[in-house]
Amino acid sequence: MTAEFGETELRKMGDAHAGVKLPVDGERNVLITSALPYVNNVPHLGNIIGCVLSADVFARYCRLRGYNTLYICGTDEYGTATETKAMEEKCTPQEICDKYHKIHKEVYEWFNISFDIFGRTSSPQQTEVCQAIFKRLYDNNWLSENTMQQLYCDTCERFLADRLVEGSCPTPGCGYDSARGDQCEKCGKLLNPTELNDPRCKVCQNTPIIRDTNHLFLELPLLKDILEEYINEMSVAGSWSQNAIQATDAWLKEGLKPRCITRDLKWGVPVPHEKFKDKVFYVWFDAPIGYVSITACYTPEWEKWWKNPKNVELFQFMGKDNIPFHTVIFPSTLLGTGENWTLMKTISVTEYLNYEAGKFSKSKGIGVFGNDAKDTKIPVEVWRYYLLTNRPEVSDTLFTWADLQAKLNSELLNNLGNFINRVLSFIAKPSGLGYDSTIPDAPGAELHPLTNALGEKVGKYVEQYVEAMEKVKLKQGLKSAMAISSEGNSYLQESQFWRLYKEDQASCSIVMKSSVGLVHILACLLEPFMPSFSLEVFKQLNLAAESQLSLQDEKGDIENAKRPWQIVPAGHIIGTPEPLFKELKDDEVEFFRNKFAGSQADRIVRAEAEAQKIAEQLKNTKVSESNAKRKQPAKSSAVEPEISIARLDIRVGLITKAQKHPHADSLYMEEIDVGEGQNRTVVSGLVKYIPLEEMQNRKVCVLCNLKPANTRGIKSQAMVLAASNSDNTKVELVDPPVGAKIGERVTFPGFDGQPDDVLNPKKKIWETLQPDLHSGSDLVAYFKDIPLTTSAGVCKVSSIQNGSIR
Repeated sequence: MTAEFGETELRKMGDAHAGVKLPVDGERNVLITSALPYVNNVPHLGNIIGCVLSADVFARYCRLRGYNTLYICGTDEYGTATETKAMEEKCTPQEICDKYHKIHKEVYEWFNISFDIFGRTSSPQQTEVCQAIFKRLYDNNWLSENTMQQLYCDTCERFLADRLVEGSCPTPGCGYDSARGDQCEKCGKLLNPTELNDPRCKVCQNTPIIRDTNHLFLELPLLKDILEEYINEMSVAGSWSQNAIQATDAWLKEGLKPRCITRDLKWGVPVPHEKFKDKVFYVWFDAPIGYVSITACYTPEWEKWWKNPKNVELFQFMGKDNIPFHTVIFPSTLLGTGENWTLMKTISVTEYLNYEAGKFSKSKGIGVFGNDAKDTKIPVEVWRYYLLTNRPEVSDTLFTWADLQAKLNSELLNNLGNFINRVLSFIAKPSGLGYDSTIPDAPGAELHPLTNALGEKVGKYVEQYVEAMEKVKLKQGLKSAMAISSEGNSYLQESQFWRLYKEDQASCSIVMKSSVGLVHILACLLEPFMPSFSLEVFKQLNLAAESQLSLQDEKGDIENAKRPWQIVPAGHIIGTPEPLFKELKDDEVEFFRNKFAGSQADRIVRAEAEAQKIAEQLKNTKVSESNAKRKQPAKSSAVEPEISIARLDIRVGLITKAQKHPHADSLYMEEIDVGEGQNRTVVSGLVKYIPLEEMQNRKVCVLCNLKPANTRGIKSQAMVLAASNSDNTKVELVDPPVGAKIGERVTFPGFDGQPDDVLNPKKKIWETLQPDLHSGSDLVAYFKDIPLTTSAGVCKVSSIQNGSIR
């Protein structure tokens, strides 16, 4: 269902990017942030529910209520983790940031996250804002200089920043042997690297030594009184979650200590102080300032949001390991400037979402990651619903494939989907069986006892929904909305509308018109949770979602919910009803459980082994065919085979390296693995269409049996398939599914046969077949009406509809 709607339509529903938004006097102005995801890995489902998805639901709810809402997020790009990842991948920190920012952005777009801006902390605005805050703190004497002992690696010849050190956690009762130098992942205790037992350099694994180095510290003890005044007032006014209050109190009771804000690194915001000019700000000093700088990227009038506490409410979403940085360190930083900052009113914190038998882990690659969710072909609304019903608001929760299956099949399919489909399908039936797709009139509905009771129940559920969502109790809000669907099913059963249609047409009209009203209410209430679902429901209702999505007091939307028979007017013609959800079967669940077992590294090993197996099979097949040909007696005249698409040897390839052609500015030269054990060199004229960084390490469809051709001094041994629009101003690569195996043959169901070893240029085989290769309106790559197919699904293009593939 979701595939019919692009990002633009979904964003319209979220009111994102609808012009620059600034606070408006007399309106409720809501500023929302989600913790900035670190840019050294792909986000997993635990990250997504803990930060961006939860904040997105609240942002969409606020827009539904008519609040002036700004949702800010972006990638946290400075610090040790970036430098470490760059060393691992043998590239620069900037290249790492560019790569993973793009990955994060794509994952969140697929999840329909409605940011007003998704920015980056490696911007000039970040440097400007961060250094300005530092200077205010320095001038106000909230900073001190001190010598601290830091671990130094003689082998690497460098001071080791926190995340370049691992060792055993010193916390009594913990002892986790892979604790980082800044925090223990197991017990959550914040650490200094020198506190670790048995420390080791993460790069070379040698034991570092302790050396003295000078740093700047934020004097938290001196800021304690104004910080506690803020916490005592705002934790009550903003109804802070219990886990946030407990974590903050623990910090205060332990006694605040000066906190180091500088690091011996190169990748970060430079410290504007002559004595410390070779250092950068510690990532946890500058990262929260990223909320401000990203807003500055959104609008030069950012201070109207961030220095306007009387007119702006700040809501911040994060996982529990981020609490002290947002309730202690960041507020202390802003308070210390002496300026009139918008400080956090409400903090919404999640515990951990665990995976099957253990924890999600980015560093260990355990769990289902954002790109994995997309590759399952399970619709995005199902993923959003499951994560939100399982949101770890009070305690850790567990992701299991069996639980996802149960919630999809029983709650979405059998409850919600069943109710909506029963109502709309009955109305769509022709006269004599239904209402010929026309909403009937329903005079006297308020006097119909069953319907009147329904209205009272629905009204209470809507009030409970609003109350829960205002307090950022998202799971409770979702539960209240889904209860309306259950009431709708009970209402249909109790009314026995199918009998009423034959025996009491007036009562049946009341029941069906009221039920359509419930469908409308559900589409509105569930939009924050499943926006693509709501779009589809409004499409089936034949109503424009943008004009219908509302839950505003001044419009009477909440009061109207008590009278569902009045919501959709009589005489309105609905669209075409279709099933909204598809059953997830046991064999599919078992497939996904096995596919995502172990770590990502384990999965790569399994995939590579499978690819090697296929490559060997292909190799053996070609050897046996070649031997068979040698044994055949020569014929005086060969019969030319029919020109069939099966004669093309199109395979899934992986570009392992791409670079500019040394003798032609408009050409790329790629090294492509097509499962033969040795890469093929391919020359492509894609420079003006596709950036070089997008050519790296990506899967492509490769035509492998063209005759090699010399292109400006380089022999091209294959051709990469790409789609172009009608005037050739836009070109995109044809993408195999992410799960497709390197070296496997792209097939065309219904066309069997082995490909030619090499296509004979004189026979014009490629030239004959190529005109029928195209992208469809669904972005699938086709030969005529047959999709290019792999073991993992069909091949697609990104955005070019009805383009020519060559």
